[in-house]
Amino acid sequence: ASAAAKRRREEEAAAEKRRQEEERRQRRAVFYRRVVKVSILSIVLLALGGWVFWWLYGAEWKYLKAAEQGDIDAQYNLAKAYEQGENITEDKTEAMKWFRRAAEQGHPEALYRLAQAYDQGDGVTKDEAEAVKWYLRAVEWGYVVKDKTEAIKWAAKQGDADAQNNLGNMYYKAEGVKQDYGEAKKWFLRAAEQGHADAQNNLGNMYYNGQGVAQDYNEAEKWYRRAAEQGHANAQNNLGLMYLNGEGETRNYGRAVEWFRRAAEQGNAYAQNNLGYMYEKGYGVTRDRSEARKWYQRAAEQGDEVAKRNLKNL
Repeated sequence: ASAAAKRRREEEAAAEKRRQEEERRQRRAVFYRRVVKVSILSIVLLALGGWVFWWLYGAEWKYLKAAEQGDIDAQYNLAKAYEQGENITEDKTEAMKWFRRAAEQGHPEALYRLAQAYDQGDGVTKDEAEAVKWYLRAVEWGYVVKDKTEAIKWAAKQGDADAQNNLGNMYYKAEGVKQDYGEAKKWFLRAAEQGHADAQNNLGNMYYNGQGVAQDYNEAEKWYRRAAEQGHANAQNNLGLMYLNGEGETRNYGRAVEWFRRAAEQGNAYAQNNLGYMYEKGYGVTRDRSEARKWYQRAAEQGDEVAKRNLKNL
């Protein structure tokens, strides 16, 4: 009986031990399940938080540092993000700030967008003069060709002399528009009357060649002189040729040399060749083959074929 009682107590103790171990196992299982659930929830929340952060601040985080360091593409992309609210809080003021920074470095799309903004009063105070300025710079930096003609026409009609001269050149050379010397002359004249030296020289060329106007050496000389007196090298050379040939002015070799020299000293290859010719022939200066060679050489080094032949034949 004593042995049986002992076995029963041992069995009860073993059963109690197994029960306690099962309870501990179940508690561990519950704990692990909770840990897994919390971990999964944490991962989901982190991912969601990351997505929300990216949606709100992703573009700024991605582009801001590079933009602040002067990266032109980052500045443009950051501006677009601010403008469109793309992975960042929409902010037109910030957008225009970054468009301007990119534009000032010559980013064509930023230049054009800034021009549009001033034209339409979008994000900035409407300002036609500023719009003209940025439209022209966009064209100069190679903005999409299909927009070039309209942009220049628009700016020219607003009275911008650079645009007027550019439009004159387009009509003269048939670039983006049908060739029309009458239109070319009209726009050159508008710019020339504002003191635009390049337009004055272009208008002089039209009168000299009788393109779109009756040939008139006196008018050609007038416009060449106005440009030449502003330091326009091509006009100085053209005026020198008129003195050399006695066109519109009495032939005057001394004056021809004077204008050829002014242009030649600015690096104008045509004038350098012409000045070399004057020294070779002794027109308006003491004949001097050494000086002739010097000026022919300078022109030849710039690729002037006539100067190369003159140098060879000297």
